[in-house]
Amino acid sequence: MSAKTVLPAEPDPSRQLREIVEAALPGARVEEITTLGPDGGPGHDLTEKAAGYGVPRRVTVVRRDGSRQRLVLHTSTANAFGHDRRADRAAEMLLAFDTFGSIPAHVEVVDVGSLTRDGRSLSLRDAGEFYLLTTYAEGDVYAADLRRIARERRARPEDLARCEALASYLIALHGEQGAQPGSYRRAVRDLVGHGEGVFGIIDGYPDDAPGAPPARLQDIERRCVEWRWKLRGKDHRLARTHGDFHPFNIVFDGASRLTLLDTSRGSQGDPADDVTCLAINYVFFALDAPGAWQGGLRALWRRFWEVYLGWSGAAGLLDAAAPFLAWRALVLANPGWYPAVTPRARDALLTL
Repeated sequence: MSAKTVLPAEPDPSRQLREIVEAALPGARVEEITTLGPDGGPGHDLTEKAAGYGVPRRVTVVRRDGSRQRLVLHTSTANAFGHDRRADRAAEMLLAFDTFGSIPAHVEVVDVGSLTRDGRSLSLRDAGEFYLLTTYAEGDVYAADLRRIARERRARPEDLARCEALASYLIALHGEQGAQPGSYRRAVRDLVGHGEGVFGIIDGYPDDAPGAPPARLQDIERRCVEWRWKLRGKDHRLARTHGDFHPFNIVFDGASRLTLLDTSRGSQGDPADDVTCLAINYVFFALDAPGAWQGGLRALWRRFWEVYLGWSGAAGLLDAAAPFLAWRALVLANPGWYPAVTPRARDALLTL
């Protein structure tokens, strides 16, 4: 790193930086702040590095005993390399805190933390696992409805009404376009390469899964990579999405009021993600229930598609749906996620 701009020593440096230093080194004071660039070389030849993942600042501090020490305050900026979300940038800092000490001759970590909404610093060096506290959704998951329909081999009028309500919910949700530049490309990249995407789900298959030999999974994976390039440039499809719209994340109470759980993947992406995520479950719940498809689940499948595709904003969805459908089929066929799936059902899902 090279020194680009040297700020003169100030008697009262920024409150945020001072708080960070004082918390990490009690009794120390900031003497100088220097903004560092991504390249430490003096020249400007073809090897010059123009970009980094943040704006580090060298901080010279005077310790309580009068000695001086140089530290570097690292921050992370949003960019197109997987740091566009606040959670990405937090993960980058926490991973650095957890791993810097494992590499010989590496710089040492002094602290890791966050800036609060009111501008104060909050150290996270003593943090363990993170938690999330939410409200409780009263009612039953939609999967209970689908199991009943499969068991009874018939769909009630209220089942069709709920199916229509879910399609209408997605129409309203997807009616709001995504706002973050680059988010569509990120969504498609994560669809294929994320740990929860195609690559990660396939890695979770045992080599001897009946109906899913490695060669078959490799072929599906290759086709999904090809689809990544087919979807490249379709940024106009970016919309607000739930990201994990399956029957175990959908709750209806006794009055058929809808509550959703666990929005995922940044809540922006291709609407085909949400639509295929739910639609494939109408097939899935019928696979090992003879008569369930003809008796009720087929009617829900058709009604869901009719309502959603009847919306003017659904144009182009079927042209983009294939890799999302493949991904959801891989999840449902994965014995780690659904261990009771039979080899016949797994083969049917992967054929779909």
